[in-house]
Amino acid sequence: MKVYVGNLPFSVGDEKLKELFSAYGETEEASVIKDKFSGRSKGFGFVTFKNDEDAKKAISEMNDKEIEGRNLKVNEAKPMDPDRPRRDFGGRDSRGPRRDFNSSSRRRF
Repeated sequence: MKVYVGNLPFSVGDEKLKELFSAYGETEEASVIKDKFSGRSKGFGFVTFKNDEDAKKAISEMNDKEIEGRNLKVNEAKPMDPDRPRRDFGGRDSRGPRRDFNSSSRRRF
């Protein structure tokens, strides 16, 4: 079972995340999601447990637990919905066409 872990302190990396959750059972993978440009943590990650019972125990005991001053949000990971629109933070297309500033109707002072 894959578990979502949100509100992670930015200092927590993959190894620290695995260390936090390995106390609840055998983990297959632990990964903190990072920004692809800066490499900085986005503040959430995923832990995959081999056993569903271990995952459920981790969810119940780690949800709202304070780590480095932040309360973790832990629940069962949901599959990504391919039809859900993703946030777009760039590109001209999202704001419409570019205005033409070289037009002859431009006011000159």
